[in-house]
Amino acid sequence: MTMREEVAARAKAIDEIIMPMMPDIVGPQKTIYEVMEYTMSAGGKRIRPMLMQETYKMFGGKSKVVEPFMAAIEMIHTYSLMHDDLPCMDNDDYRRGKKTAHVVYGEAMALLAGDALLNYAFETASNAFDYTDHLEDAARAMKILGQKAGVFGMIGGQVVDVEMEGKALTMEEVEFIHRKKTSSLIEASMMIGAALAGAGKGEVQMMKRISRKIGIAFQIQDDILDVIGNEEELGKPVGSDEKNEKTTYVSLVGVEKAQEEVKKLCEEAKQQLELFIGEDDFIMDLITYLIDRQN
Repeated sequence: MTMREEVAARAKAIDEIIMPMMPDIVGPQKTIYEVMEYTMSAGGKRIRPMLMQETYKMFGGKSKVVEPFMAAIEMIHTYSLMHDDLPCMDNDDYRRGKKTAHVVYGEAMALLAGDALLNYAFETASNAFDYTDHLEDAARAMKILGQKAGVFGMIGGQVVDVEMEGKALTMEEVEFIHRKKTSSLIEASMMIGAALAGAGKGEVQMMKRISRKIGIAFQIQDDILDVIGNEEELGKPVGSDEKNEKTTYVSLVGVEKAQEEVKKLCEEAKQQLELFIGEDDFIMDLITYLIDRQN
């Protein structure tokens, strides 16, 4: 089995865990459930819940406590994509090879469905308290989720990204946006996985440092693919950064140097992670796959 096939198989297994947690499409407000389901079932590699699950196992976790958080992180990621695609943001018509929610259901419903996914994510994550006697660990995980998804994390990065659109940015400003907008949820995934397994404060912070390297490399690779990627394989338009006049790592240093930085960050993350992995080194292969991906 190739790594791509392995990731796809694990993503399918994750779907079998998280999709049953979605609301049933019934009742007067069923349209909102339908839009939520449409976006959550549109595909995707489920990288964030996968990293969370693998980190949880790496620190010895064995219960179902991680599963509600796996669903929650994917819901938050999906809502952020829905809002990114809106006409007031990137105005994209396709995501994961399917028409975006606002194209199918209208802008207002897409906006509301994004809001609904964000709220439902925390409602879902709170179910983790029913699966553990280690309530302090679950509370730590909930705090991480809130911080990394909010104004100190992803939303904070989105604010700067929107405000700086069309302006020439410095490398420091680009790295801030990458660190907050993209890396925050990847950091949350690995930090939550460690916290739920009972890892110490220092170990959780180490996961933060490692996952930040992965997150920034992931975003730089995304920027590279926006320039040289295949639109059909990506499942979304290429060239959107240039269209929206966004300064990216690639526009500042070029594709070749950007690729070198991705490789450097990937190798540093893997070297630090070697201190924690046991016999199952899938997470190491996963990091390499994320960085080398073509979609």
